[in-house]
Amino acid sequence: MFSSERLKGIDVFVIVADLGSFTAAAERLNLSNSAVSKSIGRLENRLGTRLFNRTTRRLSLTDAGLTFYQTCTAVLSDLEEVEQVLHSEQDEPQGKVRIDLPAAYGRLHVLPLILDFVKQHPRLMPHISFADRFVDPVHEEIDIVVRIGGPDAWASSVGHRYFGSQRLVFCASPEYLAQFGIPAFEHDLEAHRCLGYSMHAGTISPWYFKGRQSGDMERRIMHPHVAVGDGEGVVMAALAGLGITQLPTWLVQRHLDSGALVEVLPDLATEGMPMNLVWRRNRENLPKVRALLDYLTARLTPTGSTRSATVD
Repeated sequence: MFSSERLKGIDVFVIVADLGSFTAAAERLNLSNSAVSKSIGRLENRLGTRLFNRTTRRLSLTDAGLTFYQTCTAVLSDLEEVEQVLHSEQDEPQGKVRIDLPAAYGRLHVLPLILDFVKQHPRLMPHISFADRFVDPVHEEIDIVVRIGGPDAWASSVGHRYFGSQRLVFCASPEYLAQFGIPAFEHDLEAHRCLGYSMHAGTISPWYFKGRQSGDMERRIMHPHVAVGDGEGVVMAALAGLGITQLPTWLVQRHLDSGALVEVLPDLATEGMPMNLVWRRNRENLPKVRALLDYLTARLTPTGSTRSATVD
């Protein structure tokens, strides 16, 4: 049978763990240091284990404390979400929402949209991270994910909306082309200095070429003269005149428009990886998640430019 005793002291414990201090927690809760210390002591006695390592200089969670903290925060988060659902008639999105974005595309084209949305809804508290690796939103408890690439089949526990494929073009600086010449054919690339994107573990992202059959795609690993583990870094190398690279238009279009970069071999421009907006299905009906999903759905494009659209 459930006992209300299990809930006693949890809020105090979580705040102490978050702030790393009995004194700071006492100030936050408007309690005395003694009351906070006694609350934690009673909780530890009930659980039969120490939750904190205490020294004169530092307060840290024990292994058992960390496990208990993760469970408590999940329970409190669930209670918060239930309360928000029960009050879903309120129009104002509010509360914490976790978002993970691809590094370059996220910084350049998604983060500005989210920040504009927060200006309109100041009670929303987005926690935004950036990663180019595969992210499992269910396992990592992330509400909304934008991803370039992904599995061929998405798990039933996540929803996803395809918003296009990034268009890849070959380009270089005018200075590089003046020094090394303009390639006229695909095989000419082998004689040029190539700039590549370095993924985790030192592997190099392949370049994409059209296959022999219509719709086919060939991935080919080039041997880069310079490899950078960030898309904007690859652009900087190209702008510095260090070689030819293949990059998505959402990353280089403004440099092409200004003439700082020049597209080469335009017949080889091709569609790259798919781009998707992804979310956890068990969170999609929360007002804060639904509102942000609708906002991003109406505006995300593979070129990075905002489109005008109405949400169905």
